[in-house]
Amino acid sequence: MLANLLGSVNKERALIYLAGRGRGYAREIARFFDAPLFPVQNAMEKLEAAGVLVSRAVGNTREYEFNPRYAARTELAALLDRALSLYPATLRDKLLLTRSRPRRKGKPL
Repeated sequence: MLANLLGSVNKERALIYLAGRGRGYAREIARFFDAPLFPVQNAMEKLEAAGVLVSRAVGNTREYEFNPRYAARTELAALLDRALSLYPATLRDKLLLTRSRPRRKGKPL
């Protein structure tokens, strides 16, 4: 939907995912959309270079989120929320459902 505006479908995927969940990393986004990892990583690096996203290292993982200092952050968030509302209900519900809780200490794998 926004791929033509943003320049690539992977930038759209990354931004939509982050709009729905708040933060994430490239492999997580690639798995969610069943996409190859390398183009998603490139898209996220380009968005970070443009100042739209910021990243931080969490262990060996680079986690991304929206840059709170980005000048057009509220406008971009409004655009992404509108685009997210136009996605199919099943994908939207799956994207907005965040189920991550800490693993119980001593629990076997």
